[in-house]
Amino acid sequence: MSASGTATGQVEHMLRQVTPGRYDAYEALLRALATPHSGQIWMLLWHGQSGSPDAQYGNMHVEGYGYAPCVTSAQELSASGWNRSYEVVDCLDVARTLYPDHFGLWLNPHAPGGGLGIPWLDLRRIATGLERQPAGPLRLTEPAIEVPQFYGLLTQNAHRTPAVRTLRRAWVQPALGAPYLAIGLDVYDTSPPAVDSVRAMMQQSIGAVPDGLPVSTVAMSDDYDPVALWLRANARPFYDREAHAAPAQAGGYGYPPVRGGY
Repeated sequence: MSASGTATGQVEHMLRQVTPGRYDAYEALLRALATPHSGQIWMLLWHGQSGSPDAQYGNMHVEGYGYAPCVTSAQELSASGWNRSYEVVDCLDVARTLYPDHFGLWLNPHAPGGGLGIPWLDLRRIATGLERQPAGPLRLTEPAIEVPQFYGLLTQNAHRTPAVRTLRRAWVQPALGAPYLAIGLDVYDTSPPAVDSVRAMMQQSIGAVPDGLPVSTVAMSDDYDPVALWLRANARPFYDREAHAAPAQAGGYGYPPVRGGY
C-alpha cells in the first residue's frame, strides 16, 4: 500500500499542476508516470480479471482518437463508481502496450472537467525514453536556415554510402527545448554494417554544421515518429540516389553536388 500511496502523491500532485499551455507541468506529469513503481495507475478492465488471458482495457474515443481510461489512485477508483475489475500497473508497461495501436491513456475521466488525455505519441515517449524524443506538440516546417556546406558534404557522403536511398530535412520546434534541424534517413538496408556506414556518413558530415546548430537524425522507416511522418508527407528529398542515377534528372532538385564530387 505504501507504493500506491507514493504513486498517488507524485502523479496526482503533478496532474493538478497541468493547465492549458503549461507544457512544463505536463512534461513533469509524464516524468512521474514514466517512473517505475511510483508511476502506477489503476487500469479499468472492460472484460476479464486482472492477470487473466481475456483481460481487456476499456476504451473511449475523443475527437477521433482512441484512449484507454484509467484512474490515478484507489480513492479516484472509488469516486469513479467503476464496478468492474481493474489492475494496478506501472504506466511504463501500459505505454508499451498501447502506443503501437495508436491508443492513448485518459486519466480520471470521471473527474470534474473530464480528466486529462495522454496521446499515444506521448505514451511512445514514455515507453522509449522521454529524453530520446522531443516534447510535443511539435511545430514542423521546412528549414529556413542556410547551411549549404553541410548539405553539400552530406549529399556527397550519402552518394558514397550505398545503404542510403534518400535524405530529407525539417526544422523542428518542440514545445520545450531548443529547435533543431532534423535529417530524415531513408535506407535500403538496416543490417548492422549498413547502420554503421550511415552513422559514419553523419559523423563525416557533421563537422560542416555551424557552431550552435543542433542536428538530429530520424529513421524514415519509423511508423510512429511524428517527425518521420511529417517528412514523408511534406518534405521533398534533397538527396535521392535513384533520381541522381537517372540521366534525365541530372540537374534535379535540391543542393547541387559539391565540385569534385559524384
